[in-house]
Amino acid sequence: MDRLNNPARLMIVSDLDHTMVEHHDPEHLSLLRFNALWEANYRHDSLLVFSTGRSPTLYKKLREEKPMLTPDITIMSVGTEITYGNSMVPDQGWVEFLNQKWDKNVVKEETTKFPELKLQAETEQRPHKVSFLVDKDKAHNVTKALSEIFLNRGLDVKIIYSGGMDLDILPQGAGKGQALAYLHKKFKSEGKLPTNTLVCGDSGNDAELFTIPDVYGVMVSNAQEELLQWHAENAKNNPKIIHASERCAGGIIQAIGHFGLGPSIPLRDVTNLSDSKLENANPGHEVVKFFLFYERWRRAEVENSEAYIASLRASFHPSGVFVHPSGVEKRLHECISQMREFYGDKQGKQYRTWVDQVLPTQVGPNTWLVKFSKWELCGVEQRGCLTTAVVSVPKEGTASGSFTWMHVHQTWLEGSGAADKSSWYF
Repeated sequence: MDRLNNPARLMIVSDLDHTMVEHHDPEHLSLLRFNALWEANYRHDSLLVFSTGRSPTLYKKLREEKPMLTPDITIMSVGTEITYGNSMVPDQGWVEFLNQKWDKNVVKEETTKFPELKLQAETEQRPHKVSFLVDKDKAHNVTKALSEIFLNRGLDVKIIYSGGMDLDILPQGAGKGQALAYLHKKFKSEGKLPTNTLVCGDSGNDAELFTIPDVYGVMVSNAQEELLQWHAENAKNNPKIIHASERCAGGIIQAIGHFGLGPSIPLRDVTNLSDSKLENANPGHEVVKFFLFYERWRRAEVENSEAYIASLRASFHPSGVFVHPSGVEKRLHECISQMREFYGDKQGKQYRTWVDQVLPTQVGPNTWLVKFSKWELCGVEQRGCLTTAVVSVPKEGTASGSFTWMHVHQTWLEGSGAADKSSWYF
């Protein structure tokens, strides 16, 4: 990744469904806890990689439905597609590698002879992946028979069964593990091999991730039988792989702490945010902390206290300006005073805020330009804005709590403007 000039301090490579994303938590709390930890402590010098069996179509659909962060790298379609950045630019070297000894037409021809196989949706059929549904009790025999057929046809393929029903046929060189190995090799050739890599999964198609040399691994507590069985047979004595006691993203956070890979207490777990300070100035920590307080204020989870208002005013420059996404300009202190009016307006409602891609650039000895996306979720409605802030810290202070907000400018993200713009305050 060109964003980092040095090796990433930590690279997290995580599956999505039932690993990073909890589908049985309407409040998305474990995911939001991870978001807060990552943006406050890791985004500026680490890499986030999502490795999913989903196709690009279903991956984008999931992002529309859940409060997910934007990854630096996306591995999709069970390790057959690697893309980079917000624009999801494909890795052409990976495409060329997978084309070797692969013929999708032969795969489709031979699989039609098995009535047990039911093709998945057209969106899940990709250039280097053919996907089916098959009953669990028939999967073993079908897989064995297909392997022999493809071998005789001169194809070098891999058949992966996961989730108790999904059967994917890929080039032999594909898969989540091989995609990660490819990235490691690429980073190493650039002198940017991450200092530590943590892989995270819950199902059979994640098993390959745990075979990559020198990685740490976590199977979340809700991991499926197929992955636990693979671990018992292949890696039960590996101290660098754990079975977490927490579900989904909570298990990822647990693993970060267990292996000592860096900070592992999300700001969402801190009751009194004013007590949360860092030894070294970190604008990302300050941004996450402010918007988490903002959420708690609107949910009436903190006291309606003038002391809080006074503390916030002290953190914002008296002549600082806030530019609302609508274009209206106000003094930052006026915005802070206005917070009295909307205290508790989201109490009892499914309301959450989070920030994404908090990227600070130091523009002076004590001044940072910070760009990030700020999101709000109320019920099922998500809306967000691109935010640019200028923050500074006094020469004599380096603690996070001493940051001063100098300027904040917001613009609506495409398709995310608020229908009721009056309810968007910060």
